[in-house]
Amino acid sequence: MHSMITSRRKLFPLPSPLFPRPSALIVAAIAVTIIAGCGGGPTRPSASSKPGGYYLDDGPGAHPPANFDSAAEPVPKIEPLNRYTGRPYAVFGRTYTPYTQLTPYKMRGLASWYGKRYHGQKTSSGEVYDMYGLSAAHTLLPLPSYARVTNVSNGRSVVVRVNDRGPFHQDRLIDLSYAAAHRLDLIGQGSGMVEVEAIIPGTGDARTEVTPAAVPAPVATESGGIFVQLGAFSAAENADAFLRKLRIDLAWLADSMQVYRADGSYKVHAGPYKTRDEAELAAERVRKELGFKAFVLNR
Repeated sequence: MHSMITSRRKLFPLPSPLFPRPSALIVAAIAVTIIAGCGGGPTRPSASSKPGGYYLDDGPGAHPPANFDSAAEPVPKIEPLNRYTGRPYAVFGRTYTPYTQLTPYKMRGLASWYGKRYHGQKTSSGEVYDMYGLSAAHTLLPLPSYARVTNVSNGRSVVVRVNDRGPFHQDRLIDLSYAAAHRLDLIGQGSGMVEVEAIIPGTGDARTEVTPAAVPAPVATESGGIFVQLGAFSAAENADAFLRKLRIDLAWLADSMQVYRADGSYKVHAGPYKTRDEAELAAERVRKELGFKAFVLNR
């Protein structure tokens, strides 16, 4: 068992890439598990009656920094990803397969926040959590990366640095720092419906219409023909999310896109094309419009 330290760490091991930070809503469940023994994973907690903020006294601190709510948003930039936090992991019997590269992502769901009970402690990425900074925890987005979070009820939005894992609660999409939740006016009700869109530096921060969560696209297995490969993923859900995003960004190509399974991975292809020259023209147009390289192949 990991060594324990004072305060909350008497019950919890230090966050690490192999043991992501547990959501504070599940503190009681993890405590019971650790007391029972370290041989198995924590059990799933019962539903909480609290709507979002984990504890009534979770924030702010007695002396918050002056004008913290007017602090500049983080500026998205390309950074080395933490390779340990990109590994698949399981919490409470549910397996998560994080993105291993910056990937288009846009989803609506419930946001909650966490405050002073984690202030000053290490996040899953190894960075220190600052409740007055504009940051967030997400189960799948790469660490570190950036996202724009918008409160759908009032239109307020904020750019956050994603540097932690969580929330590990089925009905929640993202955990916001206290400052980010305050910026979106989510503190009072504790949680709220938001739109989360990953920001990929160098490709702009364009807003597009959100598509509802859809049934996963059919996965093709037959081979034969000339295709343009747009992406490859180890998890089907990641390939499907990428496909849905591309069908918005590349409407002219949408009807020919599909997920194709081969060599143990899920690949997003467009085609088939009658000739290789026709496929090369499509790949070049993709490169010009989205800035990433698509390549032609026979399958």
